[in-house]
Amino acid sequence: MYVAVKGGERAIDNAHAWLAEERRGDTSVDELSVAQIREQLKLAVNRVMAEGSLYDPDLAALAIKQARGDLIEAIFLIRAYRTTLPRFGATEPVDTGAMACDRRISATFKDAPGGQVLGPTFDYTHRLLDFKLAAEGEVPEAPHAAPREEATPHITEFLNQEGLIQTEPVSDEVPSDLTREPLELPASRALRLQNLTRGDEGFILGMAYSTQRGYARNHAFVGELRIGTCTLEMEVPELGFAIEIGEIELTECETVNQFAGSKTEPPQFTRGYGLVFGQTERKAISMALVDRALRWKELGEDDMGAPAQDEEFVLYHSDNIQATGFLEHIKLPHYVDFQAELELVRRLRREVMGDVQQEAAE
Repeated sequence: MYVAVKGGERAIDNAHAWLAEERRGDTSVDELSVAQIREQLKLAVNRVMAEGSLYDPDLAALAIKQARGDLIEAIFLIRAYRTTLPRFGATEPVDTGAMACDRRISATFKDAPGGQVLGPTFDYTHRLLDFKLAAEGEVPEAPHAAPREEATPHITEFLNQEGLIQTEPVSDEVPSDLTREPLELPASRALRLQNLTRGDEGFILGMAYSTQRGYARNHAFVGELRIGTCTLEMEVPELGFAIEIGEIELTECETVNQFAGSKTEPPQFTRGYGLVFGQTERKAISMALVDRALRWKELGEDDMGAPAQDEEFVLYHSDNIQATGFLEHIKLPHYVDFQAELELVRRLRREVMGDVQQEAAE
């Protein structure tokens, strides 16, 4: 047994060494630096930070490099590292209305108060391969709008002036922290939103797409999508007031959904909401659609039985780290379990064959 164990250890060490060699690739090609990943693969870095629940572009870039570009593995690395960090306190709620917007659009109001800002987006590209990038030439510097001095109000606030959109209740209750406490159902909306922002982008996108195809009562418009930086403030007990401790890039999406009314609510527009680290607009929009689908009970709607309306199904299956762990564990040794299954199938076959032979003899 000792020899087998040592042989297994050597095999694992060799696998690690081979992995490191494969990660490096052809040594005649310059090694990819963490700074290059951080600056040039920013959308991948943003996803790792969002689903890893840790805002640190340098660490996210390092995780991507270590994971050879496997974003779920990188997210796993970030979450594992996050558990080792001390927690000093909590910041004040972020005021997204004061966001310095790099991108801010509305699909519902052409002349949106505060203006539309297209920003850096793939929306208007032709999706044709740009072979100039293969030549690694210099990219011309893009013009930038002057920074906004005043706050940019949320567009849904203007709908509220007519009382056409549901007013969101304000609560002083501190929501549970999903990173420190296990998920419990039924979940509050705050807990659902935490789960969705950490959830796998592909899964949330699939759920959102299903609502658009009729698997939930969810005809949505993007009331507003904004991307930019917000100031983080934290109250210091020794000072007795909040101070700025840094900035954070966020993507926020509010969807507007027609609502015919119910036994408890009048006809109006309702909202879906998404908020994610970095420029992650596909995830934020998807999150807002799924958030709205999950609100059917509190709005007094009928359950259509759609997957996106099933709180347990969505929340328990959206986490890619849990899903990956459960999925990939089946490739690890299951010798004893399989032997038990093998013996069971053999016994059942013997019993069936015995019954067949007995019937033939009769």
